[in-house]
Amino acid sequence: MTEIICSGFGGQGVLTAGLILADAGMEAGKCVTWYPSYGSEMRGGTANCNVKISDEEIPSPYCGAGTTDIVFTLNNAAIDKFEGMLRPGGLLLVNSSLVHEREYRDDIKVVKVPMTEIAAEHENPKGANIVMMGAMAANSD
Repeated sequence: MTEIICSGFGGQGVLTAGLILADAGMEAGKCVTWYPSYGSEMRGGTANCNVKISDEEIPSPYCGAGTTDIVFTLNNAAIDKFEGMLRPGGLLLVNSSLVHEREYRDDIKVVKVPMTEIAAEHENPKGANIVMMGAMAANSD
């Protein structure tokens, strides 16, 4: 089973990214769950979703602390909240356009990508979530 948390501000497309991942899993014939969470603030507030993709039935939609494989974060608050959910050896994807130098756990793989800048270069300023998925595909085992 693969456990993924997508997180950032409302309006950055993190819920949409999770839906795309879940849809890709379904298209591949896998069992999937997509469980969104967002504050009442909507755009500009916090948003995240848990996505699980498995060959077998999934008993719970929640990603577990210490069992999550991939966390993709589009802001500092997302890192603060979800870095601890990663399993040792897990993948933390960081939007380096918005997150600057900080300390990370030493038992995880951290990949920094200027997602917001790359999306803007491609004339899609709201496409950082899609850039993030490309970085995830390029860096997951």
